[in-house]
Amino acid sequence: MTQPQSDRLDAPLLRLLGVMVLGGVMSYFDATIINVSVETLTARFSTSLGTISWVATGYLLAVAVAIPLAGWSVARFGAKRVWLTALTLFLVGSALCALAWDVSSLIAFRVLQGFAGGLLEPIMLTVVATAAGPGRMGRVMGLISIPITLGPVLGPIIGGLILQNLTWQWIFLVNVPIALLAIVLALVVLKDERPAPGSAPPLDVLGVALLSPGFAALIYALSQAGTAGFGATRVVLGIVLGVLLIVGYVVHARRTAHPLIDLRLFASRGFSSSVVTMFLLGSMLFSLLFLLPLFYQQVRGESVLAAGLLLMPLGLGTMLGMPIAGKLADTFGPRGLVPTGAVLIGLSAVVYTGADPGTSQVLLTAAQLVTGFGLGLVGAPTMGAVYRTVPAEAMGGATGTLFILNQIGASLGVAVVALIVQSGLTDGRTPADAFDGAFWWTVGGAVVVALASLFLPGRPQPAAPAPTDVPAHA
Repeated sequence: MTQPQSDRLDAPLLRLLGVMVLGGVMSYFDATIINVSVETLTARFSTSLGTISWVATGYLLAVAVAIPLAGWSVARFGAKRVWLTALTLFLVGSALCALAWDVSSLIAFRVLQGFAGGLLEPIMLTVVATAAGPGRMGRVMGLISIPITLGPVLGPIIGGLILQNLTWQWIFLVNVPIALLAIVLALVVLKDERPAPGSAPPLDVLGVALLSPGFAALIYALSQAGTAGFGATRVVLGIVLGVLLIVGYVVHARRTAHPLIDLRLFASRGFSSSVVTMFLLGSMLFSLLFLLPLFYQQVRGESVLAAGLLLMPLGLGTMLGMPIAGKLADTFGPRGLVPTGAVLIGLSAVVYTGADPGTSQVLLTAAQLVTGFGLGLVGAPTMGAVYRTVPAEAMGGATGTLFILNQIGASLGVAVVALIVQSGLTDGRTPADAFDGAFWWTVGGAVVVALASLFLPGRPQPAAPAPTDVPAHA
């Protein structure tokens, strides 16, 4: 039987998908291209691992700040205008990063990049999800997840190629031609739809001012604790300030009509489970993408290019898992797929907790492949589950919440594993022992994801038959 037109992945949808992904994937790509260059930048700017990790965490936190602004700005100015503005800011931020004169300026320019990237991600997903509709959501999320997941893995590989042959500045300049092409294609393909006056939701300015700085303060404290210890004044002040700001946000969110993150959404167990899973998925994925290049360079003695190339199995595994999971989620739901993925992630990550210079590379490669496949089984079904756990009128807030906490989880994960490694090296442990402890973070995250997945929605309910299909009574 011929598939209905509305359920086909037709040419206009695929063309829109390609244009949006080209712009959106830069953010995912640039979030991790820095990882393979951590050792190079640490030496270049004569700083510590905890400080240089802010080149990654500052970017991710800026993404979290920008995400809620994306929905408001699209409703106020239209998707095409905001999309083009974000691409232009990303281009400018990339060029400025290449001109950075010290580590502070580099972190500041990375924040600008991250802010632009934070606008790109939710706009891309909102535009594509709207065009796809519920009947094609799982398949579209599976397809869009391939380049989204490939971007972070290609980042270290391209970064390794650049550092092997060019100066570190080209890690950022590589974005310039991609951004220019994305701008030209967006001008041609995207429709310039003008929002109706007064359609923009109110922006929770106080919520942004409380929540993002709160997490930034906690992550700052973690980044400093690796060298200064948890008793240091700046670490204690960072923790206290972070906790006070987050508690202040909770009090504020319960009293305002349109909070940045609507805590009432968490009354749904399915939504809470989806958010916890995406929070930990971001934490596990970005901590691995931060750890593995350093592990291969410092423990295994590999070059920057080899360290980047050795991440390929992680990306290949995810590329296999995402479309499979996206297709199966439309039929079977996420409750069976997500715990399976979590178990695969946890078991394969255990391999790295005991890895040393003598561990077989074949075993490590196989473990990465399985980890990537497990991440694929978790990601696409969880994103699709959000659309089944909240009412349509709350969809914008739910999507924003999901991606804000995913990015905060990513930045927190990077900060935690940098702390573990830095603390281990400061205490005089061997590099292998210092990294072993950090990989247990991924194992713990996988265990929590497996437990949280018990509350995800089950199989999607079949559509009700049309009235003409109901047999008449005799």
